Amino acid sequence: MRARFVVRGVVQGVNFRSATMREARRFGLSGRVWNRDDGAVELIAEGDAGALASLERWLHEGPRGAEVSDVARGDLAGEPRYRDFNVTWSAPRDG
Repeated sequence: MRARFVVRGVVQGVNFRSATMREARRFGLSGRVWNRDDGAVELIAEGDAGALASLERWLHEGPRGAEVSDVARGDLAGEPRYRDFNVTWSAPRDG
């Protein structure tokens, strides 16, 4: 399964991306996470449904210092595209 998440609130400048990468790897997920120009954090995560649900629950809390106000999820079609989970500086071209 593949999903795109957009996390809003106080989520930039609080190590949200690096913490998300650590948690995604812990859940066995692959994908990418990046900051958006509008102050949100966006990510694409790939893996089994249970792992995606676990990451989604974690995203609602985030790391210490974050204040999450909203987590939007959209499921994505297609085959997995990533072998690992990393932080990127902008949206991946292959989305």
